[in-house]
Amino acid sequence: MKRRIFLVLPVLAIAAALAGIGIAGGGDDSYTNVAANTKAAGYAPSALLSLELRQTIAAQGSTPLENPQGPIGWYGYINDAPSPDNPALPQMVPATTPPVEAQKTEPDKNTYLVLKGQHGADPGYDYGTHFLVQGHEVGAKIPGSTLRQSLITRINLDADAAHRVTLLASQDTTGQPIQGIDGSTWDPWAKRLLFTTENGAVPTYAATLNVPSQVVDVSGALGRGGYEGIQDDSDGNLWIVEDVGGANKPGTTAKQPNSFVYRYVPRHPGDLANGKLQVLQVLNAGHPVTFESQAAVNAPDQVALRTYGGSYDTKWITIHDTAADGTAPFQANPLAKAAHGTPFKRPENGQFRPGSRFQEFYFDETGDTNATSVENGDPATGAGGAGGWTSIFKLVQRDPSATTGKLSLFYEGNESVAGLDNVTFLSRNLVTFVEDAGDTLHSQRKALDSGFIFDVTKDYSHGAQPIRWLGEGRDPSATLDSANGGFGTNEGDNEITGVHVSDGDAGPNGILGAKIPDLGNSDWRWFYTQQHGDNFTWKVLPASADDHGGHGHDH
Repeated sequence: MKRRIFLVLPVLAIAAALAGIGIAGGGDDSYTNVAANTKAAGYAPSALLSLELRQTIAAQGSTPLENPQGPIGWYGYINDAPSPDNPALPQMVPATTPPVEAQKTEPDKNTYLVLKGQHGADPGYDYGTHFLVQGHEVGAKIPGSTLRQSLITRINLDADAAHRVTLLASQDTTGQPIQGIDGSTWDPWAKRLLFTTENGAVPTYAATLNVPSQVVDVSGALGRGGYEGIQDDSDGNLWIVEDVGGANKPGTTAKQPNSFVYRYVPRHPGDLANGKLQVLQVLNAGHPVTFESQAAVNAPDQVALRTYGGSYDTKWITIHDTAADGTAPFQANPLAKAAHGTPFKRPENGQFRPGSRFQEFYFDETGDTNATSVENGDPATGAGGAGGWTSIFKLVQRDPSATTGKLSLFYEGNESVAGLDNVTFLSRNLVTFVEDAGDTLHSQRKALDSGFIFDVTKDYSHGAQPIRWLGEGRDPSATLDSANGGFGTNEGDNEITGVHVSDGDAGPNGILGAKIPDLGNSDWRWFYTQQHGDNFTWKVLPASADDHGGHGHDH
């Protein structure tokens, strides 16, 4: 019998719950609002979840890999700071003077797949059919090199403790170390996992499912950039959302928009070597909104896009075509600027609305993550701002391959809803965006990150606010790191990342947005990772799910 681990919610979670929202149609559920968790020195609160939800651990940083490679031996740690008692084991918390701590690898975006016949390091073991794949954002220092060595892992959700996590790869097919990974998705036409690196100097990857995975650089076609979010549409195009922080505008903490939304159009679906990379351009009163037109503090173009009620024409501009430009790796960001694409304030992730026939694409921008930014707008409502807190945009096209569309502001953030990052749809109408506000803003507002649920049929321009389904806590390891600068190695407060809802269908009909999620059906799974600290990856469940059936059973 497989033992289950449950999070017991404190009474505070129930006491903080406010009125829930119930939205009819599209399989939408009701969720109860909870409070944000307070940030205070030495305080390590547990997570607060909506009454309708609970969560179990899929894996955590200290989970050993079934097939370690040298210092790469644990799901979330690299043994570059050995224990003084046993050098084969890492110091997961400081145990020496001066204090040192092993490098935490920060598992990032999750990709869930239901697959048959998958193998691991043990040829005699049945790994089941339910798998969760991650790239890791941070790698180990390589002596004599500026590069780091990161990794790709697979959580075997049906496996026992000894086989729970498999190392898929730590190097590519040329022997080069894998660089830190942010985004991931599954391309059903290429039959490859795709990984983005949020670094214009290193590859964008495609990887096979086998162990060890064959990992190749596909940046000769997809390009390189501060890529984070990536996903297919129904025509086999790849939509890529970039996260590159701009320079501070003179004399302020407001950052110039510097990141783009891209679309890779392959010669045919699944072709990762031949195709066109395009950048999204937004027009305001007939002229492009550009890097230069958003250089001034609260520039008119920048404010216009982040004001409710506007609708702006968009078009896609080709910035690289392998047929004309060749297949050498290239950097996308400077090409996007030269083509007068429209940059945003770190638009980290996006997703298509289920049931929209891939005509509606929602993406966020994380913003400045600083309460002192002059582009924040009102702390309570965000009014008068230029995207400093955060924004959510809605892009509508007649079909996913259309060359033109319309962009509008769906939601403008405020001090309580800021630094939005990862996104996933929970149903036809409900979408969750989760925060990565960072230690600075956490301290300024005295509140940790949260996860929010928005109703895409709702008008948020008149003061309505989303429901908070998750007030993320802070584990003791992250609390120590926050107080001690990560001991020179690691990040501080926990971050919510990799929020992901899928039924694991590995075919074209399983791409995100093709089906309407149904979390009342045990085939659908909801995951997120509590990055930094102990690096927990959680499976979110209905509170009514029992110990042995429905959502509580992976087989």
